[in-house]
Amino acid sequence: MSQKLELSVVDQSPVRAGESAGQALRDTIALAVEVEKLGYQRYWLAEHHSLPNFAGTSPEILIGQVAAHTKTIRVGSGGVMLSHYSALKVAENFRMLGALYPGRIDLGIGRAPGSDQVTAAALTFPGQPREIRHFPRQVVDLLGFLNNDLEESHFFSGISAGPGEPEVPDVWLLGSRYESANMAAQLGLPFAYAHFFGINVEEGPAIVANYKQNYRPSEHFPEPKINVGVHVVCAETEEEAMRLSASRNLSRLFNITGRANGIPSPEDAAKYVFQAGEEAFVNQYQAVCVDGEPQQVKQGLEEIAEMYQTLDLSIVTITHALSDRVHSYELLADACGLTPPE
Repeated sequence: MSQKLELSVVDQSPVRAGESAGQALRDTIALAVEVEKLGYQRYWLAEHHSLPNFAGTSPEILIGQVAAHTKTIRVGSGGVMLSHYSALKVAENFRMLGALYPGRIDLGIGRAPGSDQVTAAALTFPGQPREIRHFPRQVVDLLGFLNNDLEESHFFSGISAGPGEPEVPDVWLLGSRYESANMAAQLGLPFAYAHFFGINVEEGPAIVANYKQNYRPSEHFPEPKINVGVHVVCAETEEEAMRLSASRNLSRLFNITGRANGIPSPEDAAKYVFQAGEEAFVNQYQAVCVDGEPQQVKQGLEEIAEMYQTLDLSIVTITHALSDRVHSYELLADACGLTPPE
């Protein structure tokens, strides 16, 4: 693709080993302030539960804080795990945010639990965990509450979601599988593909192409709209990027093996002795990331943009030090020619 990349940020609020979740949340706000200056378009906050590596349990609360500390960048969820919640309550949360920060709020919706099954059960207790088959109905109800246009036959049609008549946020469906992509296509919604999950990424381009082929135009989105999330660590040299990314890679390994305890330092990551099969997992995981010096990263992102046929990419950067995260976004913004806001 010859056109310039359009870059945004997804922040999982990583917690450094030995430091507090509160500091991780303050880092999130500080990072948002910095990337706004660099010309990134959106800043999305993730939702995770019962994971020591990530502090972002309530994206809707963090969105309000980030929006209050910034001026122009769009702020949203990447995403709210709707299966845990009432569609009405989510609609009112985001209508509230839209009233406070008009023209700046995005609502990204995910169907994954963002946690293990026991934690998912705790999020709905004493009610029963919602089966995933109810998710499409929840999304339709959410759209109805956001726009206050539920069908007259709906048993909640008499309810008006507050507050007042604020601007409705842009709604995205997030995912890494055909199910979410197909639903986004049928509802005429933008789709954000999570390449950074590293789950069956070889199917990613086909999933996105299928979304485009089956897209049904909607009032707000007459054309399909695609965003792809990518893990990136950018540094002055490839060697330094590999050193910094070792923290992210080891924290990912610890996450899936039940040993998560914050993002380790590069020094601790370098000293770790891999057990059988662990190094192969890390190498496979890093293969879906784009790490290196600025021109390497730019080229890698351009290849992903070409693969998915979209210029709209979201960058997920996890390093141990906040200063290294900020510098990674700075180097990338400069390499890709982002335009700072006026």
